[in-house]
Amino acid sequence: MRRLYLQIWLAFLGILVLFAVLMAAFWWLLPDERKDHRMLEGVAVLLSDALPKPDAPRAEVQAAVDRLAARTPAVMTVRDARGALLAHAGPPLPPPPPDLDGSGFVHLPGGPATALKLDDGRTVMVRPAKRPRGPGLLAGLCLLLLTSAGGAYFIVRRITGRLERLQARVDALGAGDLSARVDVEGRDEVAELASSFNRTAARIEQLVGTQKSLLANVSHELRSPLARMRMAVELLTAEERPELKARLARDVAELDALIDELLEASRLDAGAVVGKMEEVDLLALVAEEAAEFDAQVSGSMTSLQGDARLLRRLVRNLLENARRYGGGTPIEVAVEGTTPATLRVSDRGPGVPASEHERIFEPFYRVRGMAETGSGVGLGLALVRQIARRHGGDAHYESRPGGGSTFVVTLAPGAKA
Repeated sequence: MRRLYLQIWLAFLGILVLFAVLMAAFWWLLPDERKDHRMLEGVAVLLSDALPKPDAPRAEVQAAVDRLAARTPAVMTVRDARGALLAHAGPPLPPPPPDLDGSGFVHLPGGPATALKLDDGRTVMVRPAKRPRGPGLLAGLCLLLLTSAGGAYFIVRRITGRLERLQARVDALGAGDLSARVDVEGRDEVAELASSFNRTAARIEQLVGTQKSLLANVSHELRSPLARMRMAVELLTAEERPELKARLARDVAELDALIDELLEASRLDAGAVVGKMEEVDLLALVAEEAAEFDAQVSGSMTSLQGDARLLRRLVRNLLENARRYGGGTPIEVAVEGTTPATLRVSDRGPGVPASEHERIFEPFYRVRGMAETGSGVGLGLALVRQIARRHGGDAHYESRPGGGSTFVVTLAPGAKA
């Protein structure tokens, strides 16, 4: 996995290596322009005195060059005024450039060299036989690289470590932990980002808390008149207005169910823990609920870790939806004991158009032309999907061959046949 701190650290090391290579190249290839030209002229005078006269035999010149090279670890080449080779110690060096005026440093293949112009027209080319600063320079560059790499790793890891801790708290907030906060470390941009996250998280927690409080208060206020309406319905006698009593009873039941589903949806949206996870026999739970709807149940015993109350609500909503929109056709329920566990609820109703297979799981959405068929408010299937996802699965719709609908729910956590 590519980590940000590794990318930054490697980029920093790359810059150091490039810097070291460029410095070494400059040291090897460029002459030292800071040397005093007059000092080179003085050295040329000394060499002129140390070497035999221009008309001396080459053997005598060679012997003098050998003596000088023995005392000075250098490659030395002596040429006459026309550039002809007179003597050399070590590999002969090329002649200086024709435009060289006086002593100076010149570029030659293999690195820079020193050209010393003698008064008699001869030229002595000198280059160190060894580069004594080379190993020292290399060791210094390696030491610089190692120390810089260690220091850079510490700094980069400290910066990206704060980003990783911030990411962990962002994930916690996204998972529903509204109290997630991050420690503000330092006074740089990362610290400002952490402060912004804390302010945002506090605002979100406040807004969600306000929403939950408002919803609880509204639900409480609605239940009071509902209770009075239910009592009034009970006090009505069948002889007075039987149709009014029946209608009022349906309205009260619908409002009561709406409040329950709104509260449940709000809790699930907020990620609240509304029940404990326990081992649930899914087939037995489905069979209990299906008995009230005369639904046919098949499958194998399947146990999973889940919230029994929420799972019961999920099954009841699916069965109620099949009874409401199935056109009175038989309801079939199948439980498959695989991992993940799968629940299928099928009917032979008119089905749902392909363009609305996903939209029916949206809160308060009802299929066009079916709003008058049942008394639902469009929250049942939305709750089914929320509960399924709360249990590590999902819910989707499938058109049934031969006509009808099948709602498929998968439940993943701890499923075992």
